[in-house]
Amino acid sequence: MTPGEPLIRPDWLLSHAGDIGQRVGEHLELTGLAVGIGLMISFVLSLWILREPRTFAPIISVTGILYTIPSLALFALLIPFTGLSIVTAEIGLVSYTLLILVRGIVGGVRAVPAEVREAAVGMGYTNGRLLWEVELPLATVVIVAAVRVATVTTIGLTTVTALIGQGGLGFFILDGIQRLFSTPLIVGAALSIGLAVAADAALLLIQRWLTPWTR
Repeated sequence: MTPGEPLIRPDWLLSHAGDIGQRVGEHLELTGLAVGIGLMISFVLSLWILREPRTFAPIISVTGILYTIPSLALFALLIPFTGLSIVTAEIGLVSYTLLILVRGIVGGVRAVPAEVREAAVGMGYTNGRLLWEVELPLATVVIVAAVRVATVTTIGLTTVTALIGQGGLGFFILDGIQRLFSTPLIVGAALSIGLAVAADAALLLIQRWLTPWTR
C-alpha cells in the first residue's frame, strides 16, 4: 500500500464484483458442507452416548483433541494423504464442529426435566417416540444454539482454507497480505464478519420458528 492510497478502491470493487460473488459462494459452500456433515456425525455420536453413557468421556476426549489442533497443523497433517483438495479442507472444518455439536445435542437432551420423561413413559411412549417427540423438540433451543456457535466458528475457520487453495473469502485476505493491498484484505475480512452475523441471525430466526412455545 502506497502513502495516500485509499483503504478501499471503488474501481477494484467494480472490476471484481463477479469474483467477490464467486468467493462468497465458495465460502458458503465450504461452511454449509462442514456444518451439515458435522451435524450428521455429531447426531449419530450423541445417540450413541445417550444409549451408552459410558462412551461420553472417550468421545468428548477425542473431539476435544481435534478441536485443540491448530488449523494449519491439521491441514499439514492431512495434505500428504488428501492433497490440496476440498476433502482436506472439509475434514479439518468438520473436525472443529464435533465437540461443539456433540456437547450441545447431548446436553440439550439431558436437560429435559425427569418428570416430563416420566409422564411420557406413563402415557406409553417407547424410547424412540420419547426421543423424537419429546426430548429432541424440548432440546431444540440448546441444539440450535450449538449449531449457531459451530456455524460462526466455521465461517471464521473457512478463511484459512485459502492457504491450501480452496478459495472462499480467505482468498482476498491472503491476496491483500501478499500484495500489501488493503482493498481485498478489507473486503475479505468484512464479508467474513458479515456472513457470520447474517448466519447467526438466520439460525436465531429458525430457532424461534421451531420453538414457538419459548415466546
